[in-house]
Amino acid sequence: MWRPRWNESVSATVHWRKSSHSGEESNCVEVGITRVVISVRDSKAPRNATLAFSPKLWSAFLRSLRA
Repeated sequence: MWRPRWNESVSATVHWRKSSHSGEESNCVEVGITRVVISVRDSKAPRNATLAFSPKLWSAFLRSLRA
C-alpha cells in the first residue's frame, strides 16, 4: 500500500535517481531507496507528496512491470 507523504529530513538524506526512461523530457519520476522504504516522486515537483512502498511491495511492483 502506498501513502502520500513529505518528510523533508528523509528526502534530504535519500539519494534520488531519475528514471532511465525519462531521457531529456521533463516528465520524469525519481526513486529514492533506503533499507526501510522506497519513495517515488515527481521530479518537477520534488516537495510535493511522494509515494512510499515497502521493499517487498516495491519488488512485487517491479515484477509485475516485467511480466
